[in-house]
Amino acid sequence: MSDDEPRPSAPPDTAPPRGRLAPDADDARFIRRLLYILLIGGVAAALYRAGNLLILVFGSMLGAIAIHSVAALYRDKLGVPKKPALGLGMATAIGFVAFLFWLFGVQFREQLNVLVERLPSLLDQLAAYLSQSPVGAKFVDAVRQAYAGSRVAQDVGGLVQGAGELLLNFILLLVGALFFAGDPKLYERGFLYLIPPSKRQAAEDALFDVGSVLRLWLRSSLILMTSMGVLIGLGLWFSGVPSAAALGLLAGLSEFIPYVGPTAAMLPALGLAATKGTGPLIGALATYAIVRLIQTNFITPYVQKRVIAIPPAITVFAIIGIGVIFGIFGLFFSAALLVVIYTLVRSLYLREVLGEDIPRARHRTLLGVDSPERDSAGKLD
Repeated sequence: MSDDEPRPSAPPDTAPPRGRLAPDADDARFIRRLLYILLIGGVAAALYRAGNLLILVFGSMLGAIAIHSVAALYRDKLGVPKKPALGLGMATAIGFVAFLFWLFGVQFREQLNVLVERLPSLLDQLAAYLSQSPVGAKFVDAVRQAYAGSRVAQDVGGLVQGAGELLLNFILLLVGALFFAGDPKLYERGFLYLIPPSKRQAAEDALFDVGSVLRLWLRSSLILMTSMGVLIGLGLWFSGVPSAAALGLLAGLSEFIPYVGPTAAMLPALGLAATKGTGPLIGALATYAIVRLIQTNFITPYVQKRVIAIPPAITVFAIIGIGVIFGIFGLFFSAALLVVIYTLVRSLYLREVLGEDIPRARHRTLLGVDSPERDSAGKLD
């Protein structure tokens, strides 16, 4: 080609121009992480708003575990087939709840009415006793100013409304427990399918760890509740307190909420004892003090060391924290929820992340076929 001939022009650039405001790779990665954080925060806020529903679901799962434990007793001890044993377990749970409603709604109603009628005079006597000292008089005046006038009516109305909500929640809990107990594998598999396949095995092991520990914890709680109820009932009966059997049962059930429950269950017993005079009141105080010493120093350490040992300070503050997050209804399941959190920390963090030698619960995989059983879990410290 000569210098005089025109040279062909270069083909035009067909690639679209890069946007001047488009983020680069680092900015895009930062934006994705920011969106993930906002999504996680939104989910956490939604879960916090649905706290009552979550604690109700957890209580239903705990009830389903209890039903299956009762069904296992029918199956292993009495030789009942699997499905009829599960039906008997459900019937036992329904009968126990009905018995509690009958006991406290019918048998305990008369004594409760006496307590309500005598409560103003008892409070006046207590105020007169406290007013004998200057500090006590200041305390009495402060309490009267805080709960004077319309505030009392508001509190009573709130208690009535709260009692109705509590009753409805327990009914929903019982229904949910029956559904979960009917086919628990369906819900377990559904949960595991939400986990990425690479993490499924670890999540399944942790799930069965939680179920195994909760079953052991329920058995230990039943022993503690029975011993507390029997000892308190006998002590109150010997002291001449009315409705000693119902109060003993209430004290036993209160052991489901460590530390907080027994203290709250003691108040109606002391109130009923005060209606009978000074002797029954002193006997009731001595009963609760002696039984608490026996339970704390002998029975509880012997039972819990075979299941799971959580330091008392962690238990107290965890129960308070769960009560703040989930409300009064959450207190009923605070101890069980603490056991679940403690077990998940051991299974997911200590074993799966840090590689600690922590045994797994014995089970067959839910998503595999003919998988061998895993190692048996030993005592949890």
